[in-house]
Amino acid sequence: MIPTAWRQQLQSWFLRFAAGGWLPARWFAAPPPPPAARAAREGPLTLEIVSHCWNYSHFLAYQLSSLVQFPPERLAVTMTVFHAPEDTRTQALLAYFADQHVPGVTWNWRELPREQLFRRGIGRNLAAQQTDADWIWFTDCDVMFRAGCLDALARALQGRRDALLFPREERITPLLAEDDPMLVRGAEPRLVDIDDSQFAVKTLKRATGPMQITHGDVARACGYCPTLRLYQTPADHFCKAYEDRAFRWLLGTGGNGIDVPGVYRIRHVFKGRYREDRASSRLRGAIRRAKSWLGERLAGHRRP
Repeated sequence: MIPTAWRQQLQSWFLRFAAGGWLPARWFAAPPPPPAARAAREGPLTLEIVSHCWNYSHFLAYQLSSLVQFPPERLAVTMTVFHAPEDTRTQALLAYFADQHVPGVTWNWRELPREQLFRRGIGRNLAAQQTDADWIWFTDCDVMFRAGCLDALARALQGRRDALLFPREERITPLLAEDDPMLVRGAEPRLVDIDDSQFAVKTLKRATGPMQITHGDVARACGYCPTLRLYQTPADHFCKAYEDRAFRWLLGTGGNGIDVPGVYRIRHVFKGRYREDRASSRLRGAIRRAKSWLGERLAGHRRP
């Protein structure tokens, strides 16, 4: 009998192969509702933003602070954070922000057993199927929504029926070390802000894991990879989110770009949420730094 870990690794390789476009998505899930069946809502809209946090409270502090410091005026936001009780720093941070009353923002903390939190597709699927929002933004806790971001998004969403959208640009930091002052400032429960001079503009060609803005009718109908069993299976460590690519494959689109200013993302070398030994962690960090160095030179990032 094949051990569970090996079986899941084989399933992961197969699903990554399939989601690369080598197999038809309709073999695995029904298509999303056609555009005519999706509401083209105008006027005041509702948006649910969905994050996961495990040992990343020093990033989440910036995300939640951005909603306090730049509250939306043109749409109502529900900020959903999936977390686990063992992550006491995140618990303390969420308790602090629960007392921050922000016009247009509703805090929605959703506790999961950590084995379910560790497979991000589980929480995203719950949020997708249960949301009552017009649109849902699947993101990561190192993303910030700064000045003008959410109100520009509200304008861009008027009357649209797209299954999936993404911001054409994001502003990103270099790869930051764990002792970088920006990360240290976010270590305690409090409001924090950034020095945006550290950020450079990056152009996006398609939706990515933290930049997936999905029509609410599509999210409710399709969920987040619910028919791909591996991506709904609890795990004993935080898994890499290969389901994001599968989600786009099942929707049949890489998304359509829209102009949304004020999207910022903190990049960092050490992936603290993953289970790794020190040697492999150092190796992954070196690879990320090398890829970042090469990417910046090939892509020609420009300063805002």
